[in-house]
Amino acid sequence: MIWYPYEQMKTMKTPYKIIDAQGVWLETEDGKMIDSVSSWWSVIHGYKHPVLNEAIKSQVENFAHVMLGGLTHEPVRKLSEKLQSFLPGDLDYCFFSDSGSVAVEVGLKMALQYFVNRGELERTKVLSLTHAYHGDTFKTMEVGDDEDYHFILEAYGEKKDVIHIPTEIPALEEAFEKYHRELNCFIVEPLLQGAGGMRMYDIAFLQRARELCDQYGVLLIFDEVATGFGRTGNRFVADLVLPDILVLGKALTGGYIGHAVTVANHKVYEGFYGDDPNKALMHGPTFMGNALACSVALASIELFEKEDYMSKIHRIEEITRREMEGFADPRIKEVRMMGGCVCVEVYDSDTLKGYQQFAYERGVFSRPFLKYLYAMVPYIISEEELMKVLRTMKEWFFVN
Repeated sequence: MIWYPYEQMKTMKTPYKIIDAQGVWLETEDGKMIDSVSSWWSVIHGYKHPVLNEAIKSQVENFAHVMLGGLTHEPVRKLSEKLQSFLPGDLDYCFFSDSGSVAVEVGLKMALQYFVNRGELERTKVLSLTHAYHGDTFKTMEVGDDEDYHFILEAYGEKKDVIHIPTEIPALEEAFEKYHRELNCFIVEPLLQGAGGMRMYDIAFLQRARELCDQYGVLLIFDEVATGFGRTGNRFVADLVLPDILVLGKALTGGYIGHAVTVANHKVYEGFYGDDPNKALMHGPTFMGNALACSVALASIELFEKEDYMSKIHRIEEITRREMEGFADPRIKEVRMMGGCVCVEVYDSDTLKGYQQFAYERGVFSRPFLKYLYAMVPYIISEEELMKVLRTMKEWFFVN
């Protein structure tokens, strides 16, 4: 029996069975619906894209996977070189893993060991944001701050090595003043906090964070698993403010295969490089650098570049703002928009009960959570298809 995510199995609604998918459309036994959430924000090129399909087919004719321990191969070399040229600054060193959560774990481990390798053993604390979500493995839950997802950690009692602050510059400055000698890193979802409620904040906060990290010698980690590849309206928020460690996943492979990468700058990498084996990064996911994943990721990045996806994203934002700015209802707290994301936050979660089925009956797949009704559509969506998604969101408030 399948054990489904984020569900009480006894009371869960029967999931929609998908039998085919093409472009932005998911096909069920009853009909078709637009995937308005891009399969948890990953399927940026849509489904069954011929270029990505061919990348998988071509590689599987050679081999599907070999371990990176003592072995290497062309797809991982080419993807590493592509990322080195594609990413900003000196984010040049790629450590691959099989999921966003693991990639964040690797980044946190890098930050801690960087200082251990330097003999600064007092730097055990992590600074993070309130409402943060970085994954569901244990350290990512610890640096997260979402009681709806991570209440299990209450069994351990109060967190001792993580400090959470709001996205306010005075709180940021106060935290660095108080804890800088104990901090190894500050980890953020830059500009857009996803599972914590699609919360959006200003770039000035990150600019000040970069200054304080430089001042106090703390590493800055950007978790762009969700925000990377254009979701905020920027290729990467790292293009605006450069972190020491960047974490990518989800859209890295165009949503085809689970894969992720933790990219370190020269300073971090050199903190591990030397003759002492005890200073090596002792981590190695079995499927890191998977050949199929690397091949499709490389094809995905090339598509993103060649077909000017940033223009597609800006058009999505333009249409969304045209349709959603000023949309109001007494039950709505706020409508937020940024790049390829729109979120309608309501005051009471009961307001959204029944919306998923309502949308399904109108040819849209949606997955609202808590008080948040949102869309993060595939970037290939047409204006007509996007309008269908946005009209369905608004219609819910007109008919209920």
